[in-house]
Amino acid sequence: MIAPGRWVWVGAAMVALAAAIGLQVVRDRTYPRGEPSMERLLYTRSGTAVSALALEFRAIASDVYWVRAIQHYGGDRLSHDRRQRYELLQPLLDLTTSLDPYFTVAYRFGAIFLSEEPPGGPGRPDQAIALLEKGLAAQPDKWEFLHDIAFVHYWHLKDPATAAQYFRRAAALPRAPEWLQPLAATMLSARDRRSARVLWLQILESDQAWLRRIAERSLTQLAALDQIEELQERVDNAGVPAGLRVTWIDIVRRGAIRAVPLDPAGVPYTLDPDTAQVMLAAESPLNPLPDLSGTMMR
Repeated sequence: MIAPGRWVWVGAAMVALAAAIGLQVVRDRTYPRGEPSMERLLYTRSGTAVSALALEFRAIASDVYWVRAIQHYGGDRLSHDRRQRYELLQPLLDLTTSLDPYFTVAYRFGAIFLSEEPPGGPGRPDQAIALLEKGLAAQPDKWEFLHDIAFVHYWHLKDPATAAQYFRRAAALPRAPEWLQPLAATMLSARDRRSARVLWLQILESDQAWLRRIAERSLTQLAALDQIEELQERVDNAGVPAGLRVTWIDIVRRGAIRAVPLDPAGVPYTLDPDTAQVMLAAESPLNPLPDLSGTMMR
């Protein structure tokens, strides 16, 4: 039973929350979305302060900050303004997870948002790892966080040795899937398409739909890299005299290919007329392709 005096505080908190919601509605109606002076405002970045102010409503407040983080990420991803992009993403995610340290989705989704290369994200794998480490501190038996940290090291930082260490740590935790341990060994091989494909095929088996979608896109990107390598070999062997500008029509006429090639998304590949380099078209949804430096094995 709640003491009478306690009801005063609860009532005050509810009034404050209602006022905040009302203020947000008025603000959204008064100022158009995208107004820099309003959209870029974050009153506090202290998780401790916000937790104290939220009282028993920390879970609700966490949801509010999580929704705002998603809106901030999505808005900046679609924005044509390249200035100050995603600068509130990390603070919003930090506030979200400070208010609710067990908000697993916020850690995992947030890490993906943070580590995405521009223009799809801020390109901050360091912040992604810090966010996942924060989640691991709150839930030390959560093998998924170690798995995701390993992924960031492998895919974004191009550090398979460190990725292997995190995969081993994840495999040692209770309820970790059996495929994690052999995956650690795979990371120690050359950084190539074969290793990347093994990684994504394992993630494709995830029970999380959003992870499966990311895996499907990444596997499609790897298929595009295979195609580009094969097409480049055909272009190089087509016998076009050095110094001449080259087009796909020239390559078709020489019998190296049958038609202008399409990438896996159905967009024609670009052929640079001066360098004869095969590339994804700028409008292809598969951009940017991953940088798999080193031995490019299939």
